[in-house]
Amino acid sequence: MGPVVTASPTGRLVLAATPIGDPEDASVRLSRLIETADLIAAEDTRRFRRLASALGITPRGRVISNYEHNEEARSGTLLEVVAGGGTVLVVTDAGMPGVSDPGLRAVRAVVEAGLPVTALPGPSAALTALALSGLPSDRFCFEGFPPRTPGKRASAFRALAGEPRTMIFFESPRRTADTLAALRDALGGDRQAAVCRELTKTYEEVKRGPLAELADWASASEVLGEISIVVGGAPERVPVDLFDPSAADDVAALVARVQARVDAGERLKDAVAAVSAESGVNKRGLYDAAVKARD
Repeated sequence: MGPVVTASPTGRLVLAATPIGDPEDASVRLSRLIETADLIAAEDTRRFRRLASALGITPRGRVISNYEHNEEARSGTLLEVVAGGGTVLVVTDAGMPGVSDPGLRAVRAVVEAGLPVTALPGPSAALTALALSGLPSDRFCFEGFPPRTPGKRASAFRALAGEPRTMIFFESPRRTADTLAALRDALGGDRQAAVCRELTKTYEEVKRGPLAELADWASASEVLGEISIVVGGAPERVPVDLFDPSAADDVAALVARVQARVDAGERLKDAVAAVSAESGVNKRGLYDAAVKARD
């Protein structure tokens, strides 16, 4: 049961997108709300004040922190101000609150109380990277930050091997090389992708190409800045009939792909699952074919 709150006709929670690099991307509405909001909940108050200074404006309301480790506790404060008729502005360091950034808990608290929530649209690193990638944008999915540990990361990418939509990831620069290598291993080195760094900033760069090429580039370079990775979806394939004698060459090629993954350190079961997802072949039949080839 949600909290019992008397709604004010003027109180509201506003999720506001902030520039992902260039302060000039801030909208007029964002500037106006920064000046007039009763309470501003910022992921990093120092970065927020630098943005306000760059825009030449001074917040009238109180500014408090609202980050990953305190947003649960802060949600009660934000709800109280909205219920009292005030405007609460939620901003993160860059982009839209709630998209791999704090904001979700505040939305849930205010929605459960039956009070208004709205959004001020604006810059988005995910959509900007998608647009610049040159990859299909008619269907896409946002996967956020991949798991940090190698095993969980590899497992997550294997599960996405057959995903037909273009995929968007965020990543830390220090993990970008490992993530690209894991994507290459799970999805195949020829899968097209793009690495977008420092979008809208002075040193903006977009590297496009097959995952094998991008993984080599990242391992040989010092990747810096805010990173978005865009990966093309799995191509549509005509499944190979493992029991059709005329498909022997295709079956041999699939078994060779399985064996290459096993030689690289994967368990046979995992290698079969990945190649099955990529190719659309029957997993049990491919496993049997791989075992037979090893005997």
